[in-house]
Amino acid sequence: MWQKFTDFRYWIADHMSFSLVRGLLLGLIVLVILYFILGAVLIHRISDDPEFRPDNYGQRGTSSHAVAMAAALVDREVNQNSWISNDPFFYPSALLDNMAHYQQGIISVVARFSFDLKDQLGRTRGSSMEDADLKSASSALQYAGDQWIWEPSISLLPVSSSEAQYRAGLVKLRSYNKKLADGTAVFERRGDNLQATLERFAVDVGASSASIDRHIREGFGCMFDMEADDIFYNIKGQAYAYYMILSGLRRDFDQIVSDRELGTTWDEMDKSLQAIIALDPVVVSNCSPDAMFLPNHLAAEGFYLLRARTQLKELVNILLK
Repeated sequence: MWQKFTDFRYWIADHMSFSLVRGLLLGLIVLVILYFILGAVLIHRISDDPEFRPDNYGQRGTSSHAVAMAAALVDREVNQNSWISNDPFFYPSALLDNMAHYQQGIISVVARFSFDLKDQLGRTRGSSMEDADLKSASSALQYAGDQWIWEPSISLLPVSSSEAQYRAGLVKLRSYNKKLADGTAVFERRGDNLQATLERFAVDVGASSASIDRHIREGFGCMFDMEADDIFYNIKGQAYAYYMILSGLRRDFDQIVSDRELGTTWDEMDKSLQAIIALDPVVVSNCSPDAMFLPNHLAAEGFYLLRARTQLKELVNILLK
């Protein structure tokens, strides 16, 4: 009898231990799921407000509205929204690939603009020396967006992260704009400079439309195309950044815009970029462009992107006359 009682006691103990372990494991799984889901919900932010403006935007003096806007975009995405493109897999933001690609689209345009500043707008007819701040800013903003503080394939020691580089670029952009306000730096507000900048923008927009065309032709999966949303949000980020920086350039070159009667065409270009910014599908699909029920969001985005490129080219042609 005593032996049976002892065996029963051990059975109860083993059963309770198993139940405890199972409960702990289930609790841990629930916590992990909540960590990722709630964390992703709290972090997720597609900042596409076309009315966004930096502080004191209307009172720039001799500084540049476009440079102030570019700096504000970097500050918002890196410092205020938190840069997530380089977050490792154990961060909740690892689930937010749309936000990551959107942020990278914005930074890629700011990097493109910083290059134009360094080589064209920030020099006297291209014959003067490069501005040191613009040179540093351009280099920092070209840095890969997915670089975390530790990358074993590069070094076993910590490396400079993407956001660290972008913050350094932000400091240099602001430093350059402060020098403009103080009258110790150059920002050439000439028609040929505006024409060259718009032409480079048009080339970049054309390259983005080509990537859409290639994916529509080669992609597959319709509603289950895992790359369609990455391309869609990256290009949406680019369109947003172009729209915001171009709004600054319009104010910087307001006299030329007025004298050359660019306003009407510029307004049409703004509408095309705004149409891209306004696109916000629940699920990005890459179905057949002539489908009756299932849309192709990449095709819709590409249509407005080509319109924006055409209008950029029209502005360039007017400036060339």
